[in-house]
Amino acid sequence: MGTIARLARRAVKTNTPIMVEIQELVRGVPNVMSLAQGVVYWQPPKEALERIKDLIGEPIVSRYGADEGIPELREALLQKLREENKLVRSSVMVTAGANQAFVNLVLALCDAGDSVVMFAPYYFNAYMSFQMTDVTNILVGPGNPVTLHPDLDWLEKTLAETKPVPKVVSVVNPGNPSGTYIPEHLLKRISDLCRQAGSWLIVDNTYEYFMYDGLKHTCIEGDHIVNIFSFSKAYGMMGWRVGYIAYPSEVEGLSAQLLKIQDNIPICASVTSQFLALYSLEMGPEWVTERVKELVKNREILLAALSPLGQGSVKGGEGAIYLWAKLPDEYVDDTQVVRWLARRHGVVVIPGRPCGCPGHIRIAFGGLTEDDCKVAAARLRRGLEELMKDGMVQESVNNRMVVEQLHNSTG
Repeated sequence: MGTIARLARRAVKTNTPIMVEIQELVRGVPNVMSLAQGVVYWQPPKEALERIKDLIGEPIVSRYGADEGIPELREALLQKLREENKLVRSSVMVTAGANQAFVNLVLALCDAGDSVVMFAPYYFNAYMSFQMTDVTNILVGPGNPVTLHPDLDWLEKTLAETKPVPKVVSVVNPGNPSGTYIPEHLLKRISDLCRQAGSWLIVDNTYEYFMYDGLKHTCIEGDHIVNIFSFSKAYGMMGWRVGYIAYPSEVEGLSAQLLKIQDNIPICASVTSQFLALYSLEMGPEWVTERVKELVKNREILLAALSPLGQGSVKGGEGAIYLWAKLPDEYVDDTQVVRWLARRHGVVVIPGRPCGCPGHIRIAFGGLTEDDCKVAAARLRRGLEELMKDGMVQESVNNRMVVEQLHNSTG
């Protein structure tokens, strides 16, 4: 019996993380610049980091914390949810990042074989979370070809006709990988359709502070809605791993099930990280929004770099830290383009295939300072100009092997 046959089918059938493959690609290319990973260039507030230093020797940070989060942070989060997000009937659980929050919810709300709904382009890690928990009937809805907003007529029809009714509908707002913002009236319609059908709605609000062009982020609340939030991008805490779930307090038994799952995965998020989150939160949302304003320059720089693809090829960027670009039709195998841009032009982006949309690329504009972004954008523009004019230069057999590895990892 082969090794693969002795491994869990749900793990084997789960897509390989695209970011792992991208990191390997980056390591193999000297001086490559990344417009790939969803990160920000800033670190947590200096004041918060200084306060953490005083805690390192305290016994409290070396002991287990409460499964649902340290009380001080949970109380601060409840206040933040009430004042900023207008969520007044929600309880809070602190998790080791938003990805773990999503896995907790899938385990608490879904059974193996359930149907769930996502919209393309979708967040690849959320898709993988369903795969690895044997939620095998993933119904992928289309987006509006102009706005990328979820097709709600399709959703209404799907929720009405799919039996059993899909257990969960999942959206990221503003979106990853597209940077598209779902306005409040559309979000409310999604909520109404889910409530009528008896489906849960999971809204990932990781990029709540990352809004541009005068747009304002809003949340919605209900006994069928669960909201996810994160400290990773807002406060530059990617490696500290702190996210949280805001779930409806009135749903009997949900808290108990989430606690079972939490206790068997991390027990609790890192206590040190939770205190850093608390101290960062005390800086106020203005600390974040001042930095987000600076990203508008990066977005404009990269929009110009993507112009060789032609009018109408680039969408999104209304929120989050992403632009979403369509490649010419002959480049449906976007992983080859990603590999070629890295090797030939020293800049790396994410292929659209793991987001359910082959022939596209995701460009992240949060991870570089403005000066570095200009350098990366110049490389990207040169690469796209060459792609449009001359196509991809033929690669060696060894290079093609790496391309195939990247291609196979994205499903």
